Amino acid sequence: MFKWLFKKKGCAKHMNNKLEVIGIDHGWSMMKTISQVFVTGVKEITTTPALFGDVLEYEGKFYKVGTVRQEVKDTKVEDDSFYLLTLAAVAKELKRRGLAEAKVFLAVGLPLTRFGAEKKDFISYLSRERELSFAFEGDYYTITICKVSVYPQCYAAVADKLSVFRRRQLIVDIGSWTLDLMPIEDMIPDEGDCFTQEMGLITCMRTINEECVRKLNGEITESDIQYIMRTGESELPPEYTEIVVNGLKKFADTVYQVIREHKYNLQLTPITFVGGGATVMKLFSSNAGDNISYIEDVRANAKGYEFLAKVALMKNSGKR
Repeated sequence: MFKWLFKKKGCAKHMNNKLEVIGIDHGWSMMKTISQVFVTGVKEITTTPALFGDVLEYEGKFYKVGTVRQEVKDTKVEDDSFYLLTLAAVAKELKRRGLAEAKVFLAVGLPLTRFGAEKKDFISYLSRERELSFAFEGDYYTITICKVSVYPQCYAAVADKLSVFRRRQLIVDIGSWTLDLMPIEDMIPDEGDCFTQEMGLITCMRTINEECVRKLNGEITESDIQYIMRTGESELPPEYTEIVVNGLKKFADTVYQVIREHKYNLQLTPITFVGGGATVMKLFSSNAGDNISYIEDVRANAKGYEFLAKVALMKNSGKR
């Protein structure tokens, strides 16, 4: 369908020679770049769509992007979902930069505790096609994947802020599926004490909905819960709002319990919360102090991946 876009070797004609670094955070709830956030959902459309908003066209098939969230799987490389979502994320970033053709450096991340086990497969998964063409929202793109680098999530979210941290700082990344604890000492992660637990916001929302069914015989949507998570406000009836707020408070208490179980003093340890759950901790936790800080930008990891990739490029260029 896009034969006019393909070239057999090298980069496409008239391609911008600048290497476009694109940081992408592949969350189980949300895909994030430095400027974009959209639902981690992709579904094939079996007929030619009438409207092309959020529609990806790749290898002769159409996909609707950003609708219903994908089910969580053991890894992110089990099917084509995250590959297709990556193409959509790249397209959104290239459109923002005014580009339809580009050489791309993908900067992505994994939890540090799963870094060694999954890094190689994730790189292979994202770089399986070096040169590819596709369309998104009716616009055509030709890209060459020149490099894929994987960085530790959580660390990436604070990479550009390390110089202002204290000698020892605990970073707590609360994502869609996992809770990550990463102590940083003298600007370097202490890998031996890093910890990941499958206790993220998706689990929290499931627990809240189970309580709604048990007490009120009705479910609420994840978007309703997420709105309360982000704002502390609710458009739900009071009886549902009460269950959601109590569930979020209980979740915040459980997070602090996990931190205590790992021998951190909640009054003395400098703690920085990042990820989608940072706002939940700020709004719904009873624990507060001068030692607690929050990075509420859900794009923080994506921004960090891009920052670390650009630093690596500058170091490499300086060696030449």
